Amino acid sequence: MGTLDKASYTKGKKQYHIRVGPGDVGKYVLLPGDPDRVLRIAKYLDDAREVAFHREHRTVTGSYKGIVVSATSTGMGCPSAAIAVEELANIGATHFIRVGSTAALRQEIELGDLVISTGSMRNEGTTRFYVRDGFPAVPDHYLTHALIESARELTAEDPSVKVHVGLNATDDAFYGETVEHIDMLVAHKLLNVEMESAAIYVIASQRGLRAAMISAVSGNLVSGEVIFEGVNERLVQGWENAIIASLEAIVHYESQGYEALA
Repeated sequence: MGTLDKASYTKGKKQYHIRVGPGDVGKYVLLPGDPDRVLRIAKYLDDAREVAFHREHRTVTGSYKGIVVSATSTGMGCPSAAIAVEELANIGATHFIRVGSTAALRQEIELGDLVISTGSMRNEGTTRFYVRDGFPAVPDHYLTHALIESARELTAEDPSVKVHVGLNATDDAFYGETVEHIDMLVAHKLLNVEMESAAIYVIASQRGLRAAMISAVSGNLVSGEVIFEGVNERLVQGWENAIIASLEAIVHYESQGYEALA
């Protein structure tokens, strides 16, 4: 039979890891890490239905202001996020917005603030299977612009919603981030660090898809204010704000005709 070409073998079928098939998702998919956050997203969708929940990947599909939108949890880290994006793309998804949590690297960024990524420093191993080391991990310009527009509207409505836009890092090892490593990230003037965006960006660019990211700040590695247990109200509100901004960004993207410009 010869060596297996996974990309060709899995395209257009019910997917092995996420257990979702053609017709189960829209072209727009929000990507939280946590399966429970998929349920938070579902609250904003009309006629939301759970399509599948297998391993760390829970998928819900509904509609927002008449646009079919899905949400799939990626789990933690680039390997599982890469699987989610690859398999969603195999069944027709084309636009991805990571709706995540992140750690801030600037003193002035507070818990619950929103951070929109304009590119990721690739401190992980997954993308090396796809591209050379010098290849940039960047989101789609127009989808990111739509995110910025919708987030700024949130700020105009509620000045307590703070939005930051800039470069982030993607790391592999949550507990491997030493003081020296964090100091290196800070020295590079990065806004924040998380664990999935680099893979999402690279895979999207290699497959001709669109990807972007907005995250709520769950801790600050410079100030030392972090949440390792319990629930913080500011973070929960940050998640809600990020979800609203993502859904409104999809509406902006559609209404402004950005697809034709991409």
